[in-house]
Amino acid sequence: MSDFGIDLGTANTVVYDIAQGVVFDEPSVLLRRRKGGRRGGIVAVGREAAELLGRVPAGMVATRPLQDGVITDLETARAYLRTVVRRAVSSPWSRWHGRAVIGVPAGATELERRALLAAADEAGMHRAIALDEPIAGAVGCGIDPMDRRAYMVVDIGGGTAEATAFCYGGVLTSRSCRVAGDEMTVALFRHLREHHQLVVGERTTEDVKIRIATETEPSMAVPGLDAGTGHARLVTIPVAEIAEVIRPITEEIIQTLAAALHDLPPEAASDILADGVVAFGGASMTRDFDQGLEKALGFPVKMAENPLTCVAEGAALSLHSPGVLDAFGWR
Repeated sequence: MSDFGIDLGTANTVVYDIAQGVVFDEPSVLLRRRKGGRRGGIVAVGREAAELLGRVPAGMVATRPLQDGVITDLETARAYLRTVVRRAVSSPWSRWHGRAVIGVPAGATELERRALLAAADEAGMHRAIALDEPIAGAVGCGIDPMDRRAYMVVDIGGGTAEATAFCYGGVLTSRSCRVAGDEMTVALFRHLREHHQLVVGERTTEDVKIRIATETEPSMAVPGLDAGTGHARLVTIPVAEIAEVIRPITEEIIQTLAAALHDLPPEAASDILADGVVAFGGASMTRDFDQGLEKALGFPVKMAENPLTCVAEGAALSLHSPGVLDAFGWR
């Protein structure tokens, strides 16, 4: 029997197989023909579909099956998840009989959770369980949510940002906001157009946002089209300027998550002070994010060793920790 963990994120989807490791790690994008076209159906998913963002041929449409970390269009999500699962799990027997845990934002509503499990069921995963992404990520980082010590994790993805403290199978405090990495990308896109008259595609904007986290040079070249002439153009922009564009959104996220401290028991605070807060998710790798979070929380903050895949890994590993699924799972 195969055990799988799925992190169905707004920006990326990761599928982790206990036996094989990561078997799918690609952008959450679906390319399909428009209804009424000559040939209906899915054309591409994942990286192949993402590479066509900004250059989609006529008669096709590229969509993301999730917004703010949750399903908004059940039909699209069902088609996307079915295709991903078939690519990641080639054996029909494994898809049918395997067990799967799918990460879901801690702040998701009951209706949103039901939509996720309905999509999974129609994709062929009839025994799927939903698990809060902060808990799944914690398990993927080697933390036991059933421990009597208190722990705190922060998960910053493309669609949601969440902080959760937990102890002995229960949540002590949690904050969730639907302002995250996607808003950083949008802010950067608008800045480039308004202040540099440069029109860039979604993939390029996302790449620039990611690159500044590790960029050692004082400036970077950004390709795009001149907003006035439509001609190709390369603009050199200071890294500090790009970081400043993203900063207000980062600060908004941090202040929202820091409110979780209001409900934190004093004894739990001493545990977290000793162990530190673990951060994961793609947007947690934004330049200086960990330093700002550490200042706001007053706790040491450390990045997960596997910040992009720990949710999927922890989701799969939780299948071997029944207590975790009994305490935090949703069927």
